[in-house]
Amino acid sequence: MKNMVQQKLVLRTLLVFFLITSLKSYGQNKNFIDQPYLETTARVDTLVTPDRIYLSIRITEADTKGKISVEKLENKMADKLKTLDIDTGKQLALSDLASNFKTYFLRKADVQKDKEYSLLVYDAVTAGEVILGLESIGISNVKLTKTEYSKLEDLKIILRQLAVKAAKKQGEAMVFPLDQKLGSALYISDLNTGIQNRYQARMAEVQVFKDGDTDQPIEIEFEKIKVESTVNVKFAIQ
Repeated sequence: MKNMVQQKLVLRTLLVFFLITSLKSYGQNKNFIDQPYLETTARVDTLVTPDRIYLSIRITEADTKGKISVEKLENKMADKLKTLDIDTGKQLALSDLASNFKTYFLRKADVQKDKEYSLLVYDAVTAGEVILGLESIGISNVKLTKTEYSKLEDLKIILRQLAVKAAKKQGEAMVFPLDQKLGSALYISDLNTGIQNRYQARMAEVQVFKDGDTDQPIEIEFEKIKVESTVNVKFAIQ
């Protein structure tokens, strides 16, 4: 008899618990779903000029038909880059740190070697000067590998803020004809904040102009990086 009473008390306790939980859940859903609200999505974007430009430089004995060693070409490259105010200690690095040299091809008993470097520059003008400068010392295997924008994360935050403001402006415009006002935001979702970066370079027709003994830099225009943000916001309607 005592056990039956205890079981009934347990059942009643569980019933009360589930009832309270259900009412609480219903109340939360009612506060959000059952009240008048407006849902809107807004997207903003911008274009930025890349300020971190990565060039791949391959030094190979094949370009000189084995007459100049990789080591000499490497030293000539370093000297030329320094004349362009490039900090080789910070901006120049071996692409393949595991292997200092790569076998390019065999000719008779000789092994012709090459080295591949990654060079970081900060603007298109310098990139053009590097291409022209290395060409002048017999290093022509230079290509663009990547472009970046150094303040990307800060820009993403700004775009999110602008997207939310745009969503609010859209919402206010939508309720205005109804003589109603937009209330507080009930829900905000960052649908997408990303970049479109194909890191292409468009090079003008290359002509080397001479002004005395001074070569003029090649004109290069890097494709701008597109950064965008899309948000979804639900506003209460008053």
